[in-house]
Amino acid sequence: MTIRSRIIGCGSYLPANVVTNDDLSKRVDTSDEWIVARTGIRQRHIAAEDETTSDLACAAANKAMEHAGVTADDIDLIIVATATPDNTFPATATKVQNRLGIKGFAFDVQAVCSGFIYALTTADMYIRNGQAKTALVIGAETFSRILDWEDRRTCVLFGDGAGAVVVQATEGNGSTDDYGILASRLHSDGSKYELLYVDGGPSATQTVGHLRMEGQEVFRHAVTNLASVIREVLGDTGLDPDDIDWLVPHQANQRILDSTARKFGISKDKVVVTVDRHANTSAASIPLALAEAVHDGRVQRGDIVVLEAMGGGFTWGASLVRW
Repeated sequence: MTIRSRIIGCGSYLPANVVTNDDLSKRVDTSDEWIVARTGIRQRHIAAEDETTSDLACAAANKAMEHAGVTADDIDLIIVATATPDNTFPATATKVQNRLGIKGFAFDVQAVCSGFIYALTTADMYIRNGQAKTALVIGAETFSRILDWEDRRTCVLFGDGAGAVVVQATEGNGSTDDYGILASRLHSDGSKYELLYVDGGPSATQTVGHLRMEGQEVFRHAVTNLASVIREVLGDTGLDPDDIDWLVPHQANQRILDSTARKFGISKDKVVVTVDRHANTSAASIPLALAEAVHDGRVQRGDIVVLEAMGGGFTWGASLVRW
């Protein structure tokens, strides 16, 4: 018998404030046509002044728990993936824990846009080694707080939001017929730090700082790294690209999504896309997209789903799941 980590519930939350490309064109030198042609983004959600990352995380977590049919008493572990925590410390996950009345242990993971994959893989490890039975994994970001709103190259790319999943131990036979997470791979390369980073921090500058990015270089590395890590999880399971029912990628840029799918011969119809409406929500983007595809009925029991992401650091990773 093999213990697998199965996703049994999904939830999401997007702030009410929607900012369109036309809205941004009144603030910086840009246009709807310019943004859509280069990114596929048409709008993004921006948190209200009094909304924090933990607010978004709690809203998504409550929906995921309701969907999974579990209560606070069932949760043993909370992991929040975020690059925009409420405070330097304590962990945002502990604030979520307190507000939801959960007694398990809680901590944050910081791997920027790959954060949800890192958090999901970490929860999987705790579940498979018996230290937790049911985990709440959340990706939540208020990226609008670290954007330079005068830099048209970056401020048009990002949005705020949160997505959450409930992951629970289930028994399997050790084959790819099992439900749950079948394989995960994580990578990082700190030598690419200067290509995507925030120019501030409590130790370096005692400031929050703003996001800085070399877009073309990030694009080039993203397509290569994501294709490689998808091959790895397929290789770990012996499955082929044709076995993939759904690709749920990090929602950074429509061109990256298209290029990654094209490398594997995956039809566009099998790629879950929310970047046009959500923009890049960093660690929140995969659980937001996953929740949408689950709740609208696209993802069905038994489907093979690949989740993948790359973010600053560089960090990247993928998880292969049988739903």
